[in-house]
Amino acid sequence: QVHLVESGGGLVQAGGSLRLSCTVSGRSFTDLRMGWFRQDPGNEREFVAAESLFANTAVAASVKGRSTLSRDISKNTVYLQIMSLKPEDTASYYCAARPRGVNYDNPNDYPYWGQGTQVTVSS
Repeated sequence: QVHLVESGGGLVQAGGSLRLSCTVSGRSFTDLRMGWFRQDPGNEREFVAAESLFANTAVAASVKGRSTLSRDISKNTVYLQIMSLKPEDTASYYCAARPRGVNYDNPNDYPYWGQGTQVTVSS
């Protein structure tokens, strides 16, 4: 069974940065492609960033230019760093995993999810 555990959320002032981590267990990390989504109460889950079909990185327009997605194979961990945080970045952030070859920006294509980590950006 694939298990994802996120960490790194918290309270940060606008303009600051955070690095979220997601550690994968239960399946070979190299067989999976990873993504990050976020969700506010009352809103649908929103795509943030993901490893795309060809192992490149795809990011949403809302975080483009101020986010970095990376993975450490030795630690089975993927990281999402967001800089220049804004109050509108406040949400629960979810790490997700999908098989290779599957599209990256639809949450319905991800069978494996973490429990989420809260990010709150104060103005």
